[in-house]
Amino acid sequence: MRIIAGEWRGRKLVAPKGVATRPTADRARETLFSMLTSRLGSFADLRVADLFAGSGALGLEALSRGAAHCLFVEQDRAALDAIRSNIATFEARDRSSLETGSVMQLRAVRDPYDVILLDPPYRTGAGAVALDRLLRLGWIDHATWIAVETGSEEDIAVRKLEIEAERRIGKGKLTLLRLEPNQADPNTLPA
Repeated sequence: MRIIAGEWRGRKLVAPKGVATRPTADRARETLFSMLTSRLGSFADLRVADLFAGSGALGLEALSRGAAHCLFVEQDRAALDAIRSNIATFEARDRSSLETGSVMQLRAVRDPYDVILLDPPYRTGAGAVALDRLLRLGWIDHATWIAVETGSEEDIAVRKLEIEAERRIGKGKLTLLRLEPNQADPNTLPA
């Protein structure tokens, strides 16, 4: 695994030992970031969350492309070791934070994220459950882009979110989602 583009282009990533995590393949990561870049224009100064982070490859790719900060969330011990190693190797400590634990235990945030990257275990439904929770906790607003990797036969359906694009890549599928335009901003309190 390598960083595809940006400041750290071509540099190797450490993958977690064991079979508990499934790192996003370089080809899928390249496709995902192409999909996002065509919509965002640039990652410059964006706040990114890499959930079910595994090796941290998605978040580190965003940082390499200019993101201001990335929050990595992971609970597997081997994956946490890989993320820490990758952050240290790329000297990204000042632009990164790492939260140890389940995505399902995340707390409310004051400011929504610009980009949320989720790579949950295939065929568990964890991505949809996590997105529903993130909506309720203020992580998502109308400016947020959400990318989810699932198995190719899986569909992501979350109330208030609409699919912007989907691409099948081998055994996986990449889905971009946004808050439905007719939805009230979940982070705005009623008058």
